Amino acid sequence: MGTSVLQRIFGPEKGSGDLNSSRSHLIPRWIFLRALGFIYFSAFYSLLFQIRGLVGPDGILPAHQYLQAVERSIPGLTRFWFAPSLFWFSTSNHALMTVTLIGLIASLLVIANVWPRLTLFICLVSFLSFVSAAGDFSNYQSDGMLLEAGFISLFFAPRGIWPGLGTSFPPSPASRFLLLWEWFRIYFESGLVKLLSGDQEWRHFTAMDEYYQNGPLPTWIGWYMQHLPHWFHAFTVGATLTMELVLVLMLFMPRRFRLVCFFIVTPWQIVVIATANYTFLNYLVLSQGFLLLNDKFLMRLAPKRFWPPILPSVCHPERSTEGAESKDLQFVPQSSDTTQEPESQPAVFKKNWRLHASAIRLAISAVLLSWIFYVTTAELIHMLWREAPLPSSPIAALEPFRIANQYGLFAVMTRGRYEIEFQGSNDGENWTAYPFRYKPQALNQPPGIYAPYQPRFDWNLWFASLGSWRQNSIVPLAEERLLTSNPDVLTLFAGNPFPQSPPKYVRAMLWQYWFTSMAQKSETGIWWRRELLGLYAPELTLRPDGTFDVVQWPEILPTHE
Repeated sequence: MGTSVLQRIFGPEKGSGDLNSSRSHLIPRWIFLRALGFIYFSAFYSLLFQIRGLVGPDGILPAHQYLQAVERSIPGLTRFWFAPSLFWFSTSNHALMTVTLIGLIASLLVIANVWPRLTLFICLVSFLSFVSAAGDFSNYQSDGMLLEAGFISLFFAPRGIWPGLGTSFPPSPASRFLLLWEWFRIYFESGLVKLLSGDQEWRHFTAMDEYYQNGPLPTWIGWYMQHLPHWFHAFTVGATLTMELVLVLMLFMPRRFRLVCFFIVTPWQIVVIATANYTFLNYLVLSQGFLLLNDKFLMRLAPKRFWPPILPSVCHPERSTEGAESKDLQFVPQSSDTTQEPESQPAVFKKNWRLHASAIRLAISAVLLSWIFYVTTAELIHMLWREAPLPSSPIAALEPFRIANQYGLFAVMTRGRYEIEFQGSNDGENWTAYPFRYKPQALNQPPGIYAPYQPRFDWNLWFASLGSWRQNSIVPLAEERLLTSNPDVLTLFAGNPFPQSPPKYVRAMLWQYWFTSMAQKSETGIWWRRELLGLYAPELTLRPDGTFDVVQWPEILPTHE
């Protein structure tokens, strides 16, 4: 009885042999896994150009320093659990680039649907290796979202080297539910934190009035959205809270409600992607939404020319080479020979081995997926009841792997846009700014659309601008690297204004930015206006002995609250 229950929950779902069955989810799985491969590709592709400057031996936050600190605080083999990373073996630039390239190639194989379980595992290990060793450059909810979805997908993906739609290995109900459970929690927990934070912006329906301007990396579409009237922004506040706290509950309702939910949240995510650069976060949530659908609905919705070009006998049953007219697709071959011969001993051994291997796989799936469900459910309960008497050991044990997370986006809205700008000088009087690749800087340059590409240095500077430089060491550390014209760190910028030799002085200035009005842009063509607030971090210079000296300390800047 127990095995039967486990098989129904953690084994292949029933009904996946017929694409006309409402229980079949082969096509949504195929779409989601291709999208997941694309998201992994975007993550590794962005690291390809940044990882050396971020965490390389000469980067801003060298990975070897972080791992050494972990080793000092957690001696012995336990450190490998609390910082699971391949970079324990080496943190050289060659090692960083090798792991990144391996992850990049594996992501392409996921997109091509080649041995998805193995290639997804390689992607997971490669990305986890970076996240576990990158310190402040990986403290993003989006990283946890990708790791959680990537881990669950190991049980969701079909087996085999060339699985096609994976009709022989349909997904388990548990793995599909946990992917949708993550999708649900991203919305629902984000709605909860907006209310639990007590932020007046959400309560007064003003949270969206300057949202498009004050986010980490705005887009030019967001510029136009910003200039819509207040009633529109107030409406989007109400719509956001309604969607996050009410509409996503349709996940637990009958299939027709889930379809309605899909057609609401999907356009919403597309608008968010167009109006703000939140890296691959919205792409992941968008792709998970397809798991609300089933094969029967997709086959009726999409024209046949858009069906997956794999397994024609499955996608186009009326074209079967056997001329079968049955409406139900059969995938288990039936033998016409009714005689049975005794099985040989090797055949019996092989059959028993397969049965034992299947039982072991089922047990592993049951333990790990149940563990994730417990941790994520406990985290949700703790948001509403902090003192809930739930065992915390399973939660703490999984925390280093970032595969069971608590989410909460935009709990408190940013009330201003601040930008940190690095400047260099040879005389201390005339200063030249280092140009950024993605951050707003030039007033006449429209904000671009970069997502799912993630410029982690630019992204971190937005967070740093909201606090003190003492809590954001990446700013003075970047100043030090610029004083030596470190080539890896300079690649994080759009150019080097001191190509011949490094500047004598480097400083970080803080500006406040605003979108221009429609009239200003029409008259001048500029997208931004800004005001200098002062020195953000200490102005530094390099002594002849190779040490750094402070030329000027920053004054206390006005609060951003």
